[in-house]
Amino acid sequence: MALLLAGSCLSVLGAVLIAPVLPQMTDHFAGVPGSGALVPIVLTVPALIIGLTAPFAGFIADRIDRKRVLIVAMVGYSIFGTAPLYLESLSTIIGSRVLVGLCEAAIMTCCTTLIADYWSGPRRSRYLGLQTLLASVSATVFLGVGGALGSSGWRTPFWLYTIAVLLAVPMALLIWQPARVASSVALPPIPWRQLRVPCLVTLAGGVVFYALIVELSFVLDEVGVTATATIGALSALMSLATAVAAGSFAKLSGQTPRTLLPIAFGLSAAGFLVIAATASVPVITFGAVLTGAGTGLLLPTLLTWATNGLSFAERGRGTGLWTGTLFIGEFLSPVLITGVGAAVGGLRPALGLLGVAAALLALSMLWIVPRDATRLNVTHN
Repeated sequence: MALLLAGSCLSVLGAVLIAPVLPQMTDHFAGVPGSGALVPIVLTVPALIIGLTAPFAGFIADRIDRKRVLIVAMVGYSIFGTAPLYLESLSTIIGSRVLVGLCEAAIMTCCTTLIADYWSGPRRSRYLGLQTLLASVSATVFLGVGGALGSSGWRTPFWLYTIAVLLAVPMALLIWQPARVASSVALPPIPWRQLRVPCLVTLAGGVVFYALIVELSFVLDEVGVTATATIGALSALMSLATAVAAGSFAKLSGQTPRTLLPIAFGLSAAGFLVIAATASVPVITFGAVLTGAGTGLLLPTLLTWATNGLSFAERGRGTGLWTGTLFIGEFLSPVLITGVGAAVGGLRPALGLLGVAAALLALSMLWIVPRDATRLNVTHN
């Protein structure tokens, strides 16, 4: 269990580790045409690749072997993740990040599917909540470490990608592969009707979840906070709030998505609106903490809602589809914020509009989430 949870944290490492050094990277590649738009892609392109390839990773996990796919992806993650240590051009660094995203898609899908394979009912809900909790705690650590290492140069944080190859060895020895559908037996179709609404809500949730992971460093830089260690520490406070909220999910998982999703989107909306309303660093930090609390509750609610009703033969593809939808939303998040910011006069006004959209999402959950959506801790095999 500990190995699967550790593996689940690697997509978080890829998402947040280099966020504090983005301003440094922008300065380093200032002479590259379009670098202002290309540097954030170094952080976000893995999310796009996860979104595009996670459903295929889920198909392979259902058809072939969850464990084997996981181990290969862990090794590849370390190889491609450390490539920016020696790559010189921005284009090749982006290319290496594409390959990181491909590995992350397999890692995230296989780890989540194996957790759902090993347990069911309330224990499954508890462990999926724990997965989000530990991912959030790791985000707090990675943001702080990334900011501290960034003080020695923007390349230094990429050394942490070696963690994956170290985890691959005990994974190969200790993780067991559940019985799978025989290759001669046709897989049952994915229950599209069951997954449609959770995945659509998750698409919006990905935009909300990833917004401040990417943009908070730029917000802080805009109001005069330029030290990477300080940016990392303040970002870590947001991730700590995410962890605390995710930790509460185990006690709240007896509720329905219809109850929890309005709370999650509502807290996120409040945080965005607070950030948009002020240039004060302490108040901006408070807004980030509010949003972090909302996203900490949001992800385990969406994940458990989507996967609870899936059978073993459907679970890899269903989990891959949900994961892909989440990361497509994450990739679109900075793209949408940048576009809206150009239209409304800046980053913080754009985040204010995202806050309004999140508030509308909170209200719409009462109509979008079906009344018969099951409680999150019901038992399924």
